[in-house]
Amino acid sequence: MMREWATVVAWHEGVATVHAESKTSCNSCSAKRGCGSAMLNKLGPKNAHVMTIFSKQPLQAGQRVELGIKESSLLASAMLVYLAPLVGLFAVAGIFESLFATDVAAAVGALVGGIGGFIVAKGVAAHYGKRLEPVILSVTLPADALRVEVTDVS
Repeated sequence: MMREWATVVAWHEGVATVHAESKTSCNSCSAKRGCGSAMLNKLGPKNAHVMTIFSKQPLQAGQRVELGIKESSLLASAMLVYLAPLVGLFAVAGIFESLFATDVAAAVGALVGGIGGFIVAKGVAAHYGKRLEPVILSVTLPADALRVEVTDVS
């Protein structure tokens, strides 16, 4: 299971909105000056992902939650997003090419097949989406649950 920490932005009636920052490089080795991944990380946009997740437990804004997603779910969703449009593109382009025997027909078929693949992927994701969503694994205490007292012992 892949795990990532996120910050709760809001919680309302069993639905939590969380903010998770994407990490494109590990930032843990000392070879940052010569690492291509670290250099690309500096060039690219600083992405933050906001998502909604179901949570029966009431959460407060600012609370940290650990999210988890199965590797199989991640792989299945990536295959759905990338392969469905690609298969549609090649299949419909081939069908149009064999029917009309022109390059323009193949290009139109590729466009139609790619768009159709995206539509199919969206429909499958809507139907099986619950299986592919991340879940909350653990929750930290809210900020107001801790109290720190400093006493002078002099």
